[in-house]
Amino acid sequence: MLSAAYQYGLRPLLFSVDPEAAHNLAIATCRRISESSALQAIVKSACCYRDPRLSQTLWNLNFDNPVGLAAGFDKNAEAIGAWSHLGFGFAEVGTITALGQTGNPQPRLFRLPSDRAVLNRMGFNNQGAIATAANLKQYLQTHKLTIPLGINLGKSKVTELAEAKFDYAESLRLLYEFGDYFVVNVSSPNTPNLRDLQATAQLGAILAELNPINIQHKPILVKIAPDLNDADIIEVVKVSQDYGIAGLIATNTTISRQNLITTHLSITGNPVANEAGGISGQPVRDRSLAVINLIWETTQGKLPIIGVGGIFTAEDAWQKIIAGASIVQVYTGLVYEGPMVIKNILQGLVVKLEAHGLENIQQAIGLAHR
Repeated sequence: MLSAAYQYGLRPLLFSVDPEAAHNLAIATCRRISESSALQAIVKSACCYRDPRLSQTLWNLNFDNPVGLAAGFDKNAEAIGAWSHLGFGFAEVGTITALGQTGNPQPRLFRLPSDRAVLNRMGFNNQGAIATAANLKQYLQTHKLTIPLGINLGKSKVTELAEAKFDYAESLRLLYEFGDYFVVNVSSPNTPNLRDLQATAQLGAILAELNPINIQHKPILVKIAPDLNDADIIEVVKVSQDYGIAGLIATNTTISRQNLITTHLSITGNPVANEAGGISGQPVRDRSLAVINLIWETTQGKLPIIGVGGIFTAEDAWQKIIAGASIVQVYTGLVYEGPMVIKNILQGLVVKLEAHGLENIQQAIGLAHR
């Protein structure tokens, strides 16, 4: 009922306005939920679904369910109190950079409805680590989160690549007390040359700089691009293991324009192939799945994976989990399916467990390899 109300009522309304304006409206709404116990109760009754078979412990953190909010939605950690009431098992905020920045010129966010996708070239627009830390401190003084909070860290645009390790380190220092886990984002296509930091030497230098700061041994993960070839992904896996990284996120958005139904962006009139930015949603689903499989096979299942990219249904989430993802994240699926998508996925995952005779979601991780 609520899913249909979104599909045929609210979504057409949201899709009739500029995508970034719609996103800002969604964040403002979630911020109100974050601050209102009355709204939280209403949203929770409609959106939450609990089943002990979906819970697990990972990195010594308790996840009530394996479906989380991906980075990029709550860029400034403005609505952290809303995500558990919308049914998420964890939430990842950011990307946050050491220095605040406005991001790339508008328009910079585009829907591709025929492809069930979003093209973005936001450029890490955020308030910066100092302001975000202050906001988190103020909120957490009077509120307690009930789900793990991840913080996604990126490089400030003005920082030279050679100095990137210090930029990431400064953000980690400022935000360290607030995050349950942290993500080194070296794979966004929207900061010039950022993806060069996935190379072994550069990534190793960043991780080496972060390790002394991580005195509480909080999980630090690396988020990788889907556009790397398999050999380069294996190199990223190896350097991550060498530096004791807790896991990998597979994957970020793609710069590939292959097999898109959409040929032109209506807002600009330009061919999609000529527009900068990364594409999320259905077009990245299969490559994300292939990368998860590759990581699992390379590590023999010993390095936890967060699977993200094109998750709209329980089947999408299930495929990533049996390929080797311990937990998964949703962003574009939330845009197209609405807030009921989390509940629908979780209910579907329980059906999958029952069909396979499994007692807990952890038993499904990597099942396709056994």
